[in-house]
Amino acid sequence: VTQTWGNASAIDRAAGLVAIKPSGVDYDELVPEKIVLVDLEGRVREGDLNPSVDTPAHLALYRAFHGIGAVVHTHSHFATCFAQARRPIPCLGTTHADYFNGEIPVTPPLSRDEVVDSYEKHIGEAIVRMLVGSDPMACPAVLTAGHAPFVWGHSPWKAVENAAVLEEIARMALHTLQINPQAEPLEGYLLGKHFLRKHGRDAYYGQR
Repeated sequence: VTQTWGNASAIDRAAGLVAIKPSGVDYDELVPEKIVLVDLEGRVREGDLNPSVDTPAHLALYRAFHGIGAVVHTHSHFATCFAQARRPIPCLGTTHADYFNGEIPVTPPLSRDEVVDSYEKHIGEAIVRMLVGSDPMACPAVLTAGHAPFVWGHSPWKAVENAAVLEEIARMALHTLQINPQAEPLEGYLLGKHFLRKHGRDAYYGQR
């Protein structure tokens, strides 16, 4: 993590509260007492510091998708390069398919009005629109155009893992396209096999 870039949050559904990083505080200085608790409308319920400026984007995801238990927003190098290029991260290999069921999409750019008024809320809404009609846990990441990735999971640990994997597959994709600019996406049947053997109803990967 560079400087104070990015943020993370987790939700307690029973309590209706979201714990989120305070705005502008170095990660090295974070202690539990500095974490801010907000409700799903963004009202601070506990904590003396201001919550992350990206709180409205996190809340949009929690309100829209009840399976999401934590959200991580990074500015990790390679994933952010794809976001800045406004290009999805293609699924070129099985490492990608083990975690994400298809390419990592990128949102359309926000309009001037969306940026000027309630910018962070509109970021969240743009992500939600990308996910409508799909399973957000099948591809738990979206790139925001010109900005950076938002990643999530059913728990804080899974969201962090997904964010780390996203950065690695972005790096792999970039290097693959440097070696072969015409590299084709992974065949659908192979993508599906790798994703479903870990995440499908009849998954058989690991110890069960």
